[in-house]
Amino acid sequence: MKTYQGSEIRNVAVVGHAHSGKTTLIAALLHAAKMTPTQGRVEDGSAVTAYDEEEVARGITMQNAVAFAEWQGVKINLVDTPGFHMFTHEARAALFPVESAIVVMNAQSGVEPVTERVWRYAEEAGVPRIVLINQMDHPKAGGQGGLSALIDDLHERWGRSCVPVQLPISDAQGFHGVVDLVTMEAYTYTPNGDGRGKVSAEIPASLAADAKARHEALVELVAEGKDELMEEFFDKGTLSPEHLSAALHEAIREDRIFPVLFSSGASNMALDHLLDFLKTYAPSPAERAPIAGTPPTPDAASPTPGAAPPTRKVDDSGPAAAVVFKTMSDPFAGRISFFKVISGIIKNEATLENYTRRGSEKLSHLSVMQGRKAVEVPELHAGDLGAVAKLRETLTGDTLGVKGSDIQIALAAMPEPAMTYAIEPKSRADEDKLAPAIHKLMEEDLLIRFFRDPQTNEFLIAGAGQPHIEAIVSRLKRRYHAEVTLKAPKVPYRETIRGKADAQGRHKKQSGGHGQFGDCKIKMEPMPRGGGFEFVNDIFGGAIPRNFIPAVEKGIIESAARGFLAGYPVVDFKVILYDGSYHEVDSNELSFKTAGRIAFRKAMEQAKPCLLEPIMKVAIEAPDEFAGTLMGDLNSRRGRVQGMETKGRTTVINAEVPMSEMLTYGTQLTSMTQGKGSYRMEVDHYDVVPQLVAEKILANAKRPIEEEEE
Repeated sequence: MKTYQGSEIRNVAVVGHAHSGKTTLIAALLHAAKMTPTQGRVEDGSAVTAYDEEEVARGITMQNAVAFAEWQGVKINLVDTPGFHMFTHEARAALFPVESAIVVMNAQSGVEPVTERVWRYAEEAGVPRIVLINQMDHPKAGGQGGLSALIDDLHERWGRSCVPVQLPISDAQGFHGVVDLVTMEAYTYTPNGDGRGKVSAEIPASLAADAKARHEALVELVAEGKDELMEEFFDKGTLSPEHLSAALHEAIREDRIFPVLFSSGASNMALDHLLDFLKTYAPSPAERAPIAGTPPTPDAASPTPGAAPPTRKVDDSGPAAAVVFKTMSDPFAGRISFFKVISGIIKNEATLENYTRRGSEKLSHLSVMQGRKAVEVPELHAGDLGAVAKLRETLTGDTLGVKGSDIQIALAAMPEPAMTYAIEPKSRADEDKLAPAIHKLMEEDLLIRFFRDPQTNEFLIAGAGQPHIEAIVSRLKRRYHAEVTLKAPKVPYRETIRGKADAQGRHKKQSGGHGQFGDCKIKMEPMPRGGGFEFVNDIFGGAIPRNFIPAVEKGIIESAARGFLAGYPVVDFKVILYDGSYHEVDSNELSFKTAGRIAFRKAMEQAKPCLLEPIMKVAIEAPDEFAGTLMGDLNSRRGRVQGMETKGRTTVINAEVPMSEMLTYGTQLTSMTQGKGSYRMEVDHYDVVPQLVAEKILANAKRPIEEEEE
C-alpha cells in the first residue's frame, strides 16, 4: 500500500447521537471510494467498523473503530465513534488523533442530546467541526421548510458560523442530490448506486433563488475574517473561486466556520462530494498546531528542572514519536495498539522506547487498520494513524519514540464510572478466568474499574452504566468463557457515635495454673466526619504497664471493625485510655486485648451510636424539558440539589444523594428521559442515616456476635 505524507492525510472523527447513521455512513464512504466491493451493513455485521460481536448483537457502536479511504491522492482516516450516551467517553477519546470531526445528525431529529455533548467535546479539544445532515432520503426528512427550521436551530445553538455549503435537492419523490454553494454546481445521484454523482452546472429552477442567496451569505461570512477578502467582496460583490476555496479552508481550520452538508449513507448519495469536501477543506495533520507534552520526568534522559512543557510539531523532520490512543484485544493477533505518529517517520521493525514505562518495544508488522483487518505498510509519516500487534507492555496513553528525545503526551482524562455492580463467578473455573479476562477488557476500555471492597469483601465492577456493565459481562462469556452473575453491591454503611461515654473493661478468668486478668478504663468521644480513629494514652503512674497498652488499642480496633449496631465498621471516634489495673502473674496481652473489647462495647452502649451512609456527588445531564421531573425524583430519593447550569438546551443538575437510593438509577433515568439523559457520580462523604431509614436497615442486618463478658 502507498504511504502518505502528512499534507496528504485527513484524520476525521465521525461523531453524533445514536442512530444518526455514523457506521453506515463510513461503510458507504468506503464503498464510494472503491475500498470495499459492496456496501457493508450494520444489520448483518458486514459494516467495516462494526466488527465487535457485542456491537453487532446489540446494534449499537460501543467502542471506537478506525478505517481509511484512499481518494484522489489523499488518505482519509475515519474514526467511528459511539453515539449512545453511556459510551461518549469513547467519542471524546477519538478527538485526540484527528484534526477535524464530522458531526452527524439525523435529518428527522436534528440536534439531539449527544450531538450537543460531542460538539462541546470538540470545542474543548479545539477540533474543527463539519456538520452533516444525514438520512436525507427518509420520508420524514422534511422539505425546504424543514431545512430552514433546522438551519435556524443550528444558528440558535451554535451561532451563524454554522453555514450551509450545500443545498439538498429534494422533492415529493425524495432526495436526489446537492447543490454545491461554493462552485454553484448541482450533483445528482441514483439511490443505492455506487456513490458517484452526475455534475451539472444547471441548478434546479426551484432552488436557484435560494442557492444564490445562500451563496452570497457564505461568501460574505468567509470574507469577514480577512481585510483583503472584504475589499475584493465589496469591489466585485463576490470572491473568485480559488480565493473562496482557500479562504473557506482556512476559516474551517481556524474554527470560524462550521460548514453544513447533506447526504444519505444508506442510499449512498452525495458521498463522493463529501470525500471531495474532506480532501479540499478538512485540515491536514501538517496544519495542526504543535502538540503539547508534559514536563520531562525526573528519570528522563536529559531533565531540565523547571523546564516549560515541551511541544512537538507534526512533521517528518522531527524525532520519531507516537502516542497509543486505543488498545484492542484480538483473539488471534493478541493485543493491538492503535497509535498516532506525532513526529518523524516510523518504519517497520523499528525499535522505540516507551517513555512512559521505560522499556523498549519492537514494532513488527506495522499496519493501518481497515476495521478489524490489518493492512501492512513499510512506514508511517507524521500525522498518520497506524497499528501494531503484540507490544510487550505498552498500553493506551503511552508515548513511544527514539531514545533521548523524551516527550510525554497526555490523552484526555477519562470520566469516573457512574455505576458499580457486585460480580460473582458462577463456578471455581470461572473464578480462575475472571481476573485475567477483566484485565484484558480494562486494557481496551479505560473506564472499566475492577476491585474488591475491603468492607463487604465483594468483587465490584464499575462502568458507565447498566448497558456498559452488561456488555462487559457478555464479552467475558463470549471471548473468555468466564460466566458471572451481577447483583447490586452492598451499601458500605458505617457506624459512629454522637455522644460521649466513660466505661470500664475488666476481663478475669481463672482455670488452673496462670489465669487471665486485664482491666482498663476508657473515655470515648465523637470526632468530625472523616476523622477516622484516634487513640490517646493518658495512663499515669503505671496503672497499666506500657507493653500492654498497644493490646488495649488493638482490642478496640478489632471490635470497631466488627461494628456494634449492625456489623458495620465504627469510625470517627476518639478513645482516651486513662486508668486500669493489672496482675503481676495473670496479666498478658490477650487479657488486655479482651478488656479493650469489653470496654469498647460498654462505651458504645452509652455513646449514642448511629448509622452513617455514603452520600454520592451526582451530576445529571438531560434536555431542559426533563429538569422538573428529575428534580422531583431526586427529592423522592432524599437528594439535595446543589445547583443547576445550562449548556445550550441541556440542563446539568448537581446534587448529593445517598448511595442506597442510586443503585438502580441508570435504568430509571433512561425511562424518565426517553434515553436522552446521562449521569455520573462518585462518593463524596458520609452522613447520618435518618432514624426511619436506619430502623429498616437494622431490622435486616445481623448484629455482631456478642463477645465474651467478664
